Parts: sequence; structure tokens; C-alpha cells
Amino acid sequence: MKTEIAGITFIEWIGYLGSLGILISFLMKDIRNLRLINTAGCLLFASYGFLLNISWPIVITNGTIVVINLFYLLKPKT
Repeated sequence: MKTEIAGITFIEWIGYLGSLGILISFLMKDIRNLRLINTAGCLLFASYGFLLNISWPIVITNGTIVVINLFYLLKPKT
């Protein structure tokens, strides 16, 4: 039996929350906030890809974006 809230499964909620995080990140004016929120959204969306019996296009794309965001977030300021 699948757990549902408002007719939406738990796995689908993760996908929707990830998509929402990615969309919200593009409203940020500060690039650091954009990268932080985008990273959270991409992590949720990559998790969603794993929960879909591993949807590699979702996992690879969002995982790569997480790595790129972390690179720039952790890069020493010059």
C-alpha cells in the first residue's frame, strides 16, 4: 500500500519539492542563495530519480548540477 497525501504518493512529493526548490532558486538575486537553494532542490530531485527505480537521466543531470554548485560554493574567493 502506497502512502498518499492529497492523492499524491510520497515519491511524487519528493519530485514536486525538488522541482519547486529548483524553480525558487531562479528567483534569487544573490548567486550564493541561488546555488544553495538549487543544490537542495537538485538533491531532492536526484533522490526522486533514485526512488523511480533509478531514472539515470534525472540522477545524472541533478547530481552533476549539485557537484557544480558545490564547486562554486566551496571555491575560495579571489
